[in-house]
Amino acid sequence: MAELLLVRHAQASFGSDDYDRLSDLGWRQARWLGEYFAARGIAFDLVVRGTLRRHAETLAGIAQGLGAELDAEGQSGLDEYNSLSLLQAHCAQTGGSLPAQGGDHRAHFRLLREALYAWADGTLEHEPFTAFRAGVQAALAAIRRAHAERRILVVSSGGPISTIIGEVMGLAPRKIVDLNLQMRNASISEFRFNARAIHCVSFNTIPHLDRPDRPEAITYA
Repeated sequence: MAELLLVRHAQASFGSDDYDRLSDLGWRQARWLGEYFAARGIAFDLVVRGTLRRHAETLAGIAQGLGAELDAEGQSGLDEYNSLSLLQAHCAQTGGSLPAQGGDHRAHFRLLREALYAWADGTLEHEPFTAFRAGVQAALAAIRRAHAERRILVVSSGGPISTIIGEVMGLAPRKIVDLNLQMRNASISEFRFNARAIHCVSFNTIPHLDRPDRPEAITYA
């Protein structure tokens, strides 16, 4: 069976004027992941990523740590949803207000969870979750059709990765949201697949970060 490794991007710049770039810690997380692959002799037959800057920078960091060039296909179906537009739509419907930039992380993610639940339920006045889900499904189907019996690296975001896991595991939309909000930066979710089936082997693992000398390296945002 082919092996599919889905990697969530490393830590981006939450609370800054440009979330889409990696933080200094994010660059280290990505390089450490590449070093982890190198130490185990892991190479890839195909590399695919979303089109966002944080996807490209995460892949660049992995390549640095791996000591190899990683040319990637870009697929927009692996891009994250627009969390700001979801929050704006939710606040417009509920009469709430957006959290201040760089403010309380917990308050921000409580509000984001509410917005994502409404989106998943189909009650938010926004481009529907079903459209986002269809784009992710199409990206996964294209990978499965064209690249059997290979090891494939995909660098994406929490939304698409949790949606793929939800499709494989038959999860309800709100459960997909819950998975999304638990996903760690630079984490690995592993799948095996062939033309007939796809199976989840592991979810949200961080063997390159879960070490006594890297206590600050495990992040979620």
